[in-house]
Amino acid sequence: MYLPPHDPHVDDPMRFKPLFRIHLMERKCATVECMYGHKGPHNGHIQIVKKDEFSTKCNQTDHHRMSGGRQEEFRTWLREEWGRTLEDIFHEHMQELILMKFIYTSQYDNCLTYRRIYLPPSSPDDLIKPGLFKGTYGSHGLEIVMLSFHGKKAKGTKITGDPNIPAGQQTVEIDLAHPLQLPDVENLRDFSELSRIVLEVQEQVRREEQEEEQRQDDGDRSPHAASQPAAKSPGGEGADGEETAAGAEGMPQDKAPASQPFVLPMGVISRNKDYPRTCRICFYGTGLIAGHGFTSPERTPGVFVLFDDDRFGFIWLELKSFSLYSRIKVSFQNAEAPSREAFDEMLKNIQSLFS
Repeated sequence: MYLPPHDPHVDDPMRFKPLFRIHLMERKCATVECMYGHKGPHNGHIQIVKKDEFSTKCNQTDHHRMSGGRQEEFRTWLREEWGRTLEDIFHEHMQELILMKFIYTSQYDNCLTYRRIYLPPSSPDDLIKPGLFKGTYGSHGLEIVMLSFHGKKAKGTKITGDPNIPAGQQTVEIDLAHPLQLPDVENLRDFSELSRIVLEVQEQVRREEQEEEQRQDDGDRSPHAASQPAAKSPGGEGADGEETAAGAEGMPQDKAPASQPFVLPMGVISRNKDYPRTCRICFYGTGLIAGHGFTSPERTPGVFVLFDDDRFGFIWLELKSFSLYSRIKVSFQNAEAPSREAFDEMLKNIQSLFS
């Protein structure tokens, strides 16, 4: 199991924890041992379910128990998973979320089903190299997100989930056709100013989507006439945004904008105070929020901030919260998707699996 570093240190390396091991014996026989718990290896079982899927089962789950009962197990898990004790966590809501995660993960006793995931395919036109990233999610701690590019959209898909948003869901979606021109640093400190800029772009996107739907409904229009409105922003508003968007869509990497100063607006909460103070470019995006148990999910506006080739951020406007993401640099062998179609199909499958 690859575990993220302790919250909120996104730049630290991933942690490795063995769960099972297989001893290959003579005459094509094998023994399986479960490595879960703190009493050493014990008897386990692995079964190939179907192509790209297998399941694991511990046959001696009593080896996972501790003499001090569930309380000792929870405290040990907390030290290992979070690098702290319960006394270190003063926020009642965070204590509740951590306890929920412990109950959820420990109930399986290392009896799990594994399905293959592919790393996203890359293209020379991508903003940065796609891949896996560690991200801060407030009281949920660090989670793993897969960044992939799909034409004028970029998607951040959760590989690990939490009690609010499960794995497989699109945590963030970035609209690469709508870059944001941030104000200077002093004005950027004003949250209302950033909010005004983002909400104006949100309204522009909404109008463009309505026009696109109208064009699709008007089947008697010629292809030339249907394509013209998309070439410029509707209503003549936001001329600067129109020029920026036009220049950004096909912008080569070597002509990307020079880095600009960056600071979080006052009132925006960040688990990691060591975020970069310069960024390359920002885009309008949406982030998925929901109640416990993935109730009442909705996409809310936000700002995607590209810092460098290995780090980006997302400002959740409605939550007044900031997530910082750092690239996972572990080399996974044989993880490339055989085709773009196979990768897209995998994304659909993992999303439907946890919906």
